Amino acid sequence: MEQIQAFFANISQSEALMATITNLLVALAYLIVGHYVSKIIAGSVGKLLRRRDAADLLADFITKIVYVAVFSVPLMAGLEAAGMNITSVMAVLGAMGLAVGLALKDSLSNFAAGVIISVLGPFRTDDFVEVAGLSGTVTDVSLFSTILTTTDNKLVTIPNNSIISNPITNFTAKDTRRIDMTIGVSYDDDLKVARDILNQVLQAHPMILKEPAPKVILMDLADSSINFACRPWVKKEDYWGVRDELLESFKSQLEAAGCSFPYPQQDIHLHTVSKD
Repeated sequence: MEQIQAFFANISQSEALMATITNLLVALAYLIVGHYVSKIIAGSVGKLLRRRDAADLLADFITKIVYVAVFSVPLMAGLEAAGMNITSVMAVLGAMGLAVGLALKDSLSNFAAGVIISVLGPFRTDDFVEVAGLSGTVTDVSLFSTILTTTDNKLVTIPNNSIISNPITNFTAKDTRRIDMTIGVSYDDDLKVARDILNQVLQAHPMILKEPAPKVILMDLADSSINFACRPWVKKEDYWGVRDELLESFKSQLEAAGCSFPYPQQDIHLHTVSKD
């Protein structure tokens, strides 16, 4: 009798073991199939977004969200097939999510700012920008931070929350830029001669655009000089080179015509007061 009971006990244990193995295999199948299906769906959404000219960062973010959302269904099914209590799992995940959210408050604000940057698109990679008191070329934009390469080749990482809460100046968003220069001449110089020379230099430079036309404006009667504002338009990639060449030409041409560049000066008048 004892041998018979032991035999059936072994059978019962074997059946329980087989049931457990079967459940684990079913759960594994859910996870494997769910992973590939989620990957295919998320990839299709990402391709669709890129075909509609969505920003790469935004497309990647939405792709990951779609993957997690789709994969959560087979994940829960797999956990249930493995014999786990889904209600308890959801409660634990909710509590963990709340704790993580409180601990990572600053990171989440940077994450939200990264999403806003992706949607609004105030700049893209390779744009030259000024933000939060820093300027440089945008090297990388992630969901948490943005990396700039400064003009002296330093890498600066700026949290996205700092970017979105400050004014953003994008110097290369447009195809053309205006060069703003102030040229001062002496009060003793002939203003017409000075203006004509400035106009001639602007008209002669091959990289200055004809439209909009360059302008020379009498801007200010300053303390020590008469200031002209010179405002030519150039392609954005020619900005610094043209500016450098114009300054050199202005100086040489004005000096050749007898104009001078005054230094700031003050006149001090002394009055003698008699003792009477």
